[in-house]
Amino acid sequence: MFTKETFLLLFVGRKAMEINMEKLKILAIVGSLRAGSYNLQLAHKVKTSVGERAEFHFLEHGDIPLLNEDIEFPTPEPVRLAREAVAAADGVWFFTPEYNHFFSGVLKNLIDWLSRSPDGEAPNVLSGKPAAISGITIGTTGTAVAQDHLVTLISYLNMDVMNYPRLTIPHAWRIADEGGKLHLEKSISRIEKQADAFLSFLQSRKAN
Repeated sequence: MFTKETFLLLFVGRKAMEINMEKLKILAIVGSLRAGSYNLQLAHKVKTSVGERAEFHFLEHGDIPLLNEDIEFPTPEPVRLAREAVAAADGVWFFTPEYNHFFSGVLKNLIDWLSRSPDGEAPNVLSGKPAAISGITIGTTGTAVAQDHLVTLISYLNMDVMNYPRLTIPHAWRIADEGGKLHLEKSISRIEKQADAFLSFLQSRKAN
C-alpha cells in the first residue's frame, strides 16, 4: 500500500526526470557585429562543445536601434524579438570583445534595451536569468577587463552570473590564419570546462 511519503518520493523523482529530459536552451549574445568576428567564431566553437546537450541559438541584434525614449513605445520589432529570445532561454552566454578596456557599445546598447520594461510595468527579461561570459581579443588582457565591467552591469540588472570559470583568450592574431579564421585547439579544454560548468549551473537553477 502506497503511503503519502511514497507518493511524494515518486512525484519528486518524476519531476527530476522531466528536468533531466528537457533540453536546455542557451542564447548566445556576441558583442561584435563583424561577419568574421573572433568572438562569433569562439561562440560557434562553444556551440560545438555543448553539442546535443542543449539547444544553442544566436541572437541576431544588428538591427537593434540606438536606445531613444522617443521610439521606445511601441516597442521596435527587433527589440521585441530580442526580448522574446532572452525570455525563452534558460541561460544567456555573452561573448564580448574588449574595446579600450571596455565591452562594446553595440552590446551596451542591446543590454540597455533589454533592461527596460516592455510596457513600463513588467520586469525586464534579464532579471534572474543565468549568464556566462567568454571573450577573445587581439590584446593582452583576453577581455578580462571588459568582462569585469560587464559583470558589474548585468549583476546590477539582477542576472544570475556564473563568475567561475570564465574564459579569456588574448592575442587572437597569433591563432588566426591569413583569412582571419581562428584555430582554437589549445583552448578546447578550457572551452569544454566552461561549457560543462554552465550546463551544470543551468540544471541546478532549473531543479530549484
